[in-house]
Amino acid sequence: SSGEILLAGRPVAQMADDELAAVRNQFIGFVFQSFNLLPRTSALKNVELPLLYAGVKDRGERAREALVRVGLEDRMHHKPSELSGGQQQRVAIARALVNDPGLILADEPTGNMDTRTSHEIMALFQELSRQEKTIVIVTHEREIAEHCNRIIHFRDGKIESDERVEHPVDASELLAAHE
Repeated sequence: SSGEILLAGRPVAQMADDELAAVRNQFIGFVFQSFNLLPRTSALKNVELPLLYAGVKDRGERAREALVRVGLEDRMHHKPSELSGGQQQRVAIARALVNDPGLILADEPTGNMDTRTSHEIMALFQELSRQEKTIVIVTHEREIAEHCNRIIHFRDGKIESDERVEHPVDASELLAAHE
């Protein structure tokens, strides 16, 4: 209930609104449970959006790479209404990753996906974690949490348990076993 939040060594409380907006755009990738995609815009253009705000010139190429990374190279020109819930979620994940953020906040990132796609996304998150990205995942699925290095259970707004996981489930191994 008290303390100070430092982001990249700087106190967040002392940042101006435009600095906070820049931090949200460049340092934090958000994966929303409800996707928050622009409905009349292609998957590619939805992923380009953070790059547009950041003033990046090679938006198209970087957005394409992010969509390939989440397995949507064949759906990048489709609008959200032409995509399944799991595909829309992968567009949201690509959009969160496109700026190469140091922190990824993901709310139920695999909630609309089949088991295989969930493992693919968790393998991607584990790869990013090995690259020293900080990933915070909110999930109700124990199977998804078991891929993580740390599991914190909340109940009624309070921490119920906090456990370090010595050997998280390796999503890449699960994928290889099913091939």
